[in-house]
Amino acid sequence: MDAAYERILLVKSEVFVFRLPPLTTTGGYKAADWDLNNPNWTGRMRLVAVDDKMELRLEDKATGNLYAKAPIATPSPPDFEQVSDSSRYFVIRLRNNNGQTACIGIGFADRSDSFDLNVAIQDHFKMLKKDEEIEKEEEARPKLDLSFKEGQTITVNIGKKTTSGSRPKPSAGGDNNIIPLLPPPPPSGTRRRGP
Repeated sequence: MDAAYERILLVKSEVFVFRLPPLTTTGGYKAADWDLNNPNWTGRMRLVAVDDKMELRLEDKATGNLYAKAPIATPSPPDFEQVSDSSRYFVIRLRNNNGQTACIGIGFADRSDSFDLNVAIQDHFKMLKKDEEIEKEEEARPKLDLSFKEGQTITVNIGKKTTSGSRPKPSAGGDNNIIPLLPPPPPSGTRRRGP
């Protein structure tokens, strides 16, 4: 049995969790309807990819114990939804091991944290789509059979090895393109006498 490979896509040290009041309009969830000054729980959030599945985990800051988890199969409702009146708050659908579900609100104090969450989720689904396209291309490509057939052989010719010390000798003929060597300079300390 292969062990599942977990990749941590994002960690945020502080996330706020809110109970959702019943929806009163068809306009979707609004963070203004929540009691934003009194979150029901505060902890750490980790976004984890396990193979091709993604899960948002809410954990205790101090102990790391799991508080709740929300599998995200699509970057849209009902798994993940941004509220209509703020970019810092989202609605996620929790699911326990028995298959029971519940929607809660989560939010961040800093707008950049919510942006990071949005980008990490979108990037995960873009990567899955790209992997699918690559897989389809590979299936459509003809398979190459580079194995030897029965009775087929291969021959390798290895040439003579030349030694690095042997160089071709220059021809003895008078070549006009050769620059003659100049005589060495006189030894130091000796003066050259004029004519």
